[in-house]
Amino acid sequence: MAHTPETKAAVRRSYIADRLGLEAAAERHGVSLPTARRWKSQAAAAGDDWDKIRAASAISHSGANNIAQLVLTDYLTLHQAALDGLNAATDVSPLDRVKAMALLGDSFTKITNAVSRAAPDVARHAVAIEVLHFLVDFLRANYPALATAFADVVEPFAAALSEKYGA
Repeated sequence: MAHTPETKAAVRRSYIADRLGLEAAAERHGVSLPTARRWKSQAAAAGDDWDKIRAASAISHSGANNIAQLVLTDYLTLHQAALDGLNAATDVSPLDRVKAMALLGDSFTKITNAVSRAAPDVARHAVAIEVLHFLVDFLRANYPALATAFADVVEPFAAALSEKYGA
């Protein structure tokens, strides 16, 4: 029995995007398994390797959060190191300090925007952690007595943030 190109595309989509086995994808669309195998083999010979595309699709979907998490974690580590270095530097003029802070703020905004598009949950977690860091720095600078007491709460609260935002 001849099948339409739409049916062939639907079997391919079910196999790749829906991650069904070839037998289940064929069955879903009323195609025999030998026909689906033939389509898959012909596509591979023509350069359309369903297995490679399926693997890349799986990595891109499940991997997006992982990649975004790694990028954000690396960035936040560097961001904090830059802030610490800037705060410790005694030879930086106020104007240069402001310029450096503006650059850090701009890069933070760009990174979090990119991550939020790639992995919204990761971005929410990152913003929550960044606010927590800002609060700690604010307390140290303006309310040192409170900062000491707050230090006891920061670690368990950071863990609670991670639980809530799933990172």
